[in-house]
Amino acid sequence: MVFASLQPPATVCQPSGLMSPVYYYLMKTLYFDCFAGGSGDMILGALIAAGVEPDAFKRQLALLDVKGYSIDFESVDRSGISATYARVQTAHEHAHRHLPDILKIIYDSRLSSAVKDRAAKIFSRLAEAEARVHNEPIDHIHFHEVGALDAIIDVVGAAICFELLGIERFASSALHVGSGTVEMEHGRYPVPPPAVAELLKDAPLYSTDIVGELVTPTGAAIITTVCTEYGPIPQMKLRQIGYGAGTRQYEKFPNALRILIGEDQFNASDDDASAAERLWMIETNMDDISPQILGHVMERAFELGALDCYFTSVQMKKNRPGTLLSLLCRAEQRPLLGELLFSETTTLGIRAYEVERRALERKIVAVETQYGPIDVKVAQLNGHVVKAMPEYEQCRQAARDANVPLRVVEEAARANFSKLVGE
Repeated sequence: MVFASLQPPATVCQPSGLMSPVYYYLMKTLYFDCFAGGSGDMILGALIAAGVEPDAFKRQLALLDVKGYSIDFESVDRSGISATYARVQTAHEHAHRHLPDILKIIYDSRLSSAVKDRAAKIFSRLAEAEARVHNEPIDHIHFHEVGALDAIIDVVGAAICFELLGIERFASSALHVGSGTVEMEHGRYPVPPPAVAELLKDAPLYSTDIVGELVTPTGAAIITTVCTEYGPIPQMKLRQIGYGAGTRQYEKFPNALRILIGEDQFNASDDDASAAERLWMIETNMDDISPQILGHVMERAFELGALDCYFTSVQMKKNRPGTLLSLLCRAEQRPLLGELLFSETTTLGIRAYEVERRALERKIVAVETQYGPIDVKVAQLNGHVVKAMPEYEQCRQAARDANVPLRVVEEAARANFSKLVGE
């Protein structure tokens, strides 16, 4: 997000007669143009075509710390349009993964917190859709194709690309779902299949005479998780365009997803130069719960999409020491986290209220050090860097590998970041 200052027209003055600066910021917007639907590999290919540097992407993907895959990008023709095909190859897997298995892979990785949270949110949404389709608890759902390693690469890869591109706002066209039927493990189903239909609730969709499943569960989960708007291309200054190729080829129909990336200008006052969003705080007081259970609840809360979780010592009735458990989350995670507190803690009641969170603009900048690449989390206000913090887990691992103190790696990352930005 880029901030600048403009002086207002002479007719716009404070009562004192002093002119007040008007701030504006350029919000980086990504638009999914789903004229041929969307899948995980189409999204990944389009993001690479739109400007993500493949080697930088592969270095970040290596931080997922999984083996048994390879990924390459190639230019292909889709009805006269040059598109990028993301070819993910993996060894054959026999076991089906459940949501906790996938979340463990994500949160045990060395990826940035923002990438972990976004990827986990996408898979949690997918699990919720499958749970509704099969009428089973979310943790009982086992993923078939979407739990395979290639689907994990697609989802985590998309989250990495969004971070590398610095996307702050997502929008999508109506989704072209295709037509006909699709063969699945349990039989033949109409397009869109049940899980995709569930994921596309409240999103505009349409079908034509193009036969085939154009929107896959992975594609639907990614798009509907990140997008807050649907409709025509939003007003923006277009900067980057990318086409991601699908596997099928049709005559006179380009099976490709188009991604448009641009900047839109928004006004902000001095007091509103940071992003604000409405969130929910869920709380409960307990005086009869084990600290071990509290630790478990915190882990599960983050796995289910909580943005923050913390404990406060409180004095309860009958002069008993107790614990106030607080969870910060978005509206869509509120029911699931409420269910977690009732099922995993001793509480008999919870309370929830809406709060406003104002956060500095944040992005990840990768810097090279003598101890290896380190991500630096950068916070900006009005276009100026106000905080720069190397990722702790990466520094800790690099320090262990090089057998040097942790502070040495952190200082090297800070120093190289300062050189990079010219400070």
